[in-house]
Amino acid sequence: MLRFLVALLSRLPLRVHYWCADWLIYPLMVYGIRYRRKMVDKNLRNSFPEKSEQERRQIARDFYHHFCYTIVETIYGYHCPDEEMRRRVVFAPMDEVNRMIDAAGGGIFMLAHFGNWEWLASLQQWVSPGVTELNVYRRLKNKSMNRLMLAIRGKRGGECVEKQRILREMIRYRNENRPVIIGLLSDQKPRPEVTRTWVDFLHQETGFLDGGEVLGRKFGYPVFYVHITRMERGSYRCDFQVLAAHPENTAEGEITAAYARALEQNIRQQPALWLWTHNRWKWHK
Repeated sequence: MLRFLVALLSRLPLRVHYWCADWLIYPLMVYGIRYRRKMVDKNLRNSFPEKSEQERRQIARDFYHHFCYTIVETIYGYHCPDEEMRRRVVFAPMDEVNRMIDAAGGGIFMLAHFGNWEWLASLQQWVSPGVTELNVYRRLKNKSMNRLMLAIRGKRGGECVEKQRILREMIRYRNENRPVIIGLLSDQKPRPEVTRTWVDFLHQETGFLDGGEVLGRKFGYPVFYVHITRMERGSYRCDFQVLAAHPENTAEGEITAAYARALEQNIRQQPALWLWTHNRWKWHK
């Protein structure tokens, strides 16, 4: 039922979705249920102590607008034609990236909950023919929402793989000599007892998931950060920053720390585009 409703709504023009975001969802979220307002204010205050209270309030307002846009864009993306999606999400020239992937037999792409991360599943259409995109995900407790998420992320050709299975899948693809790229949302908080890399990130001691680094070093795949820029509403550009061309030659924690620096730079350029509702600093070292 939920998937049917999303499929139905996705056929509405995008301008109608944005109208709903601005005049229905935003007022409800900010003034009605006040969705995680205290968490957003706390995160912004701790992350940008150098900014004035007025500046942080403006970032919060811009963030909630963008968050609402992300919701309706994700719904719209369910039915959005591939040709239109290629215009809305543009990846920087891929020649060098594809050369590195072809030479190594794969690549690791470390992303974040930044911009519209759901639309980035269209990367499959920009890499060399024959390369398979595997997007690592964590199963949602709500079965209907989990099925919907898999349907949305699988619309552009990529395959969703649970984090517990990704190592086996990568070994299988390597044994079959099939090139593969791995998409990882690496800005989620890891539990402190399993956190190996702690970084000074946005003025706070922050633990980071190191799955991208571990997989890159194990398989020798180059590791990239996907730098996202919102050009205008509904239009994104993705550039690739090489975190490690030969990860097997890096020190432990080096790639993860480089990812944290790249993400912080991305956030400081367009702070409203990061997911500030997330309780990122729940645990400490």
